[in-house]
Amino acid sequence: MKKYTSINDIDNLQQTLQEAITLKKSPFQFETLGKHKTLIMLFFNASLRTRLSTEKAAKNLGMQVMVLNVSDAWKLEFEDGTVMNLDTAEHIKDAAKVLSQYADVIAVRAFPSLKDKQKDESEYIINSLVTHASVPIISMESATGHPLQGLADALTIEEFKTKKRPKVVLSWAPHPKALPQAVPNSFAKIMQHLDVDFCITHPKGYELNPEITKDVPIVYNQEEALKDADFVYVKNWSSYMDYGKVLSQDTSWMMTKTKLGNAKFMHCLPVRRNVVVEDAVLDSESSIVIEQANNRTYSAQIVLKSILKSL
Repeated sequence: MKKYTSINDIDNLQQTLQEAITLKKSPFQFETLGKHKTLIMLFFNASLRTRLSTEKAAKNLGMQVMVLNVSDAWKLEFEDGTVMNLDTAEHIKDAAKVLSQYADVIAVRAFPSLKDKQKDESEYIINSLVTHASVPIISMESATGHPLQGLADALTIEEFKTKKRPKVVLSWAPHPKALPQAVPNSFAKIMQHLDVDFCITHPKGYELNPEITKDVPIVYNQEEALKDADFVYVKNWSSYMDYGKVLSQDTSWMMTKTKLGNAKFMHCLPVRRNVVVEDAVLDSESSIVIEQANNRTYSAQIVLKSILKSL
């Protein structure tokens, strides 16, 4: 693996999942692989699980880790030919080349603006690093995707499934803020690579990018979509068509124990209790969100391991 900025960078998903399961049983078996190798993590946006799980994954492989909160340091310029006489202090071309001298792998987290769809979809931050850095780049969530989360989600389903082809439902839920489509995008992508019965349910107006969802069934009736589900992944996202807008805060879409039935409950966290999902679900044995969060380490570790082996 030369980089990991998209689910599509995984050559063989089933093989990767089985390797991650094996790695999870003995996480230090490759602790010399990353010896004298350095991971630099760049955060344009804050993080809890992604930051800590990725750092833990790197250290499990023997890597050194450096963290830089870019937004607290200086403003970078991304446009070519810009006369930098305003508030940007360094061009990404220069920063990427310098960082490449300090790091063997660079991981970056940068959210969308949710205001300019074209600019967000250009993935200008992460793609600028891919273009100008001379070391592999890993996405720790970008404007349009969260491939480390998606891989952890697939790993969680692989571990907890009790039938060969489980039914998996991605359900929209209300939220007071406009949130990105990155997590649902990557989840939808990776589910299309698994042998699952997958559908998405949300109110009209919350359709994701059709180039991502493709032929995945969209069900506007939540109750109908949830029937006989084995896994229910609940997540809020803002409108893609009416870009970045909150079109509905319909509380009836909150996940309840009655709706969930016998399914396992999934969420990437953090989650707003009794807004997105009721306490009775999160605090029940049906919830696997903590196990899902734990798998963030092993999704990051299997990616880092693959990249290190290619250096």
